[in-house]
Amino acid sequence: MFKYVAGIIKGKNQKPIIVNGVEDHVHILVGLKPAMSISDLVREIKNNSSNFINAQKFLKGKFAWQEGYGAFSYSHSQIDTVYRYIANQQEHHRTKTFKEEYIDFLQKFEIEYKDKYLFEWVD
Repeated sequence: MFKYVAGIIKGKNQKPIIVNGVEDHVHILVGLKPAMSISDLVREIKNNSSNFINAQKFLKGKFAWQEGYGAFSYSHSQIDTVYRYIANQQEHHRTKTFKEEYIDFLQKFEIEYKDKYLFEWVD
């Protein structure tokens, strides 16, 4: 699935650096050219990957991504650190839930938020 998502990104003339995740979320590090907005790219990824998942019948029911997404920007000097973080998602999530991880990101980047507008968390 992660290779398929990387292919979607390449097909949109963007640079997938790494795609990885766990059961309830995916992390994507992408070199985004200014001609495409992050919202357009995420829409394409969600649309195309959900169609693929459903066509392949990977699940018994119909798959659909949850509404929304989080996007954070990093400097070129941080690429290696972010890459390693994404590559180690399985290990990372043995000790931290997606909710804890996401709220940590919001706090780290000093983004104000209201719980009612965040994701529907899977426990």
